[in-house]
Amino acid sequence: MRALGRHVLAEFYGCSPDILNNTAKIEQIMVNAALEAGAEIREVVFHEFTPQGVSGVVVISESHLAIHTWPEFGYAAVDVFTCGTTVDPWVSCYYLKKHFTAERMAAKEIKRGIFELNDAEISPIQQKSAV
Repeated sequence: MRALGRHVLAEFYGCSPDILNNTAKIEQIMVNAALEAGAEIREVVFHEFTPQGVSGVVVISESHLAIHTWPEFGYAAVDVFTCGTTVDPWVSCYYLKKHFTAERMAAKEIKRGIFELNDAEISPIQQKSAV
């Protein structure tokens, strides 16, 4: 079976509240996490909530990284979804854990777009993006 993408759902606990409430810092860390994994950045959008919290998305050629933070709990929920074989979503997750100064990360990977096809049944374009 082939999967078109890998989607890691990660939760970060015990993070620095100062980092999780700093939109510019979160954006910088998220962009660098994508680059660290070898992704190609396309768009970046972040929003700061009142009184606290940040949500944002880094759109990459290979899919996206998204985040929602709860600084008051030292908690961040992150999705790292990558397609193809060149970008490993776990590289981004471990980068984020380190730079959010998280005490703990809980994460699981979900395969997306699973097909029961052999290589002969997949077009050359699909083969390039199949995991």
